[in-house]
Amino acid sequence: MAETGKPLLIKRYASRRLYNTETSDYVTLEDIAGFIRDGREVQIVDLKSGDDLTRQYLLQIIAEHESRGESVLPVAVLNDLVRSYMTGKVSVVPEFLQQSFSMLRDGQAKVMENMNSMNPLASMPGFDAMQAQQEAFIKAMTGGVAGGWPGAKPAEPAAEAAQSTEDLDAIKRQLAELQEKLSKLK
Repeated sequence: MAETGKPLLIKRYASRRLYNTETSDYVTLEDIAGFIRDGREVQIVDLKSGDDLTRQYLLQIIAEHESRGESVLPVAVLNDLVRSYMTGKVSVVPEFLQQSFSMLRDGQAKVMENMNSMNPLASMPGFDAMQAQQEAFIKAMTGGVAGGWPGAKPAEPAAEAAQSTEDLDAIKRQLAELQEKLSKLK
């Protein structure tokens, strides 16, 4: 994608088809969700009227994921959101949610930064593989909210990554434990 500083412009045609102006092709809601997971902001506008439809489509993406059983929002939170719309008073909920997600992203970035810089296990053989698994786990748990791992390092060359069978077995056990924990969370 060309420029990540400004939102990706998606135009909705009268036929309700969504058009990516950067790649000059049609996209689906799932494609848009993928752009967002990858850290890209999107703006969806009606071609004819120029109305901003971004909020409507983002809510539709959330509703579709929730209806498929990919529940992120507890029922109590959904009830509170509905209540905040129905009171007729100015609600602090939108600002609270925005600040909460901002704190979550910042906190996650700091945890990852600390794991990279101050971890005494960093010199342990196979640490890079474990670090990659942790990154994948956190990304899966947060749905990519944090964007990426600041300070993640590229993999070492193959010659340096060679390990003894014992180290590899330990990593496989840890991976199996992480996968087991992930399956229990679902």
